[in-house]
Amino acid sequence: MLQTSKPLHLGFLTVLHESSGYLGGYLVTNTWGRPVEFRLTTTVQPNRVQQVLYGPTLLSFVQGELIGKILVEKSATPVDLIVTERLPVLELRRHVSVPVVWATREQPPIPESYCLVAAAESLRPALYLSSRQRDDLERVREVLAQVDETFDLLEPFGRIREAIAEARKQGVTARG
Repeated sequence: MLQTSKPLHLGFLTVLHESSGYLGGYLVTNTWGRPVEFRLTTTVQPNRVQQVLYGPTLLSFVQGELIGKILVEKSATPVDLIVTERLPVLELRRHVSVPVVWATREQPPIPESYCLVAAAESLRPALYLSSRQRDDLERVREVLAQVDETFDLLEPFGRIREAIAEARKQGVTARG
């Protein structure tokens, strides 16, 4: 059972892929969507040797293990659930102690390696987690039960993209 003495926080993590590389943004909110903390990474560009060596696991390594892990570890606010719109970010769950779910409005063909947490309804997108993390199912549902029903769980990703664009204008992001 979740502790009710501390406020619940949700983490929203996305990774943008551009010609210069991958850039991550992480927004922590309360259960009705108000921002608590925001972080972003510098651009990460895998070199050709890494592309060859990591092969088909490159995206999950860069987006989940490298960018995602750094953003969550550097955050000062602990979260109860991390939501992502990027499927490779689910790899992050292997490196953090909180559940990570993939949110989507589309009805893509979902391989058996993913488990439906909640079907899409009204403002809520469909939520999936990795089948390797089935033990998180009850914990995720407990957190979701405490989230405001009018909070669209995909909306924060638009805010993250806009904040990244503003940070670029101010010269905050650079290649790293």
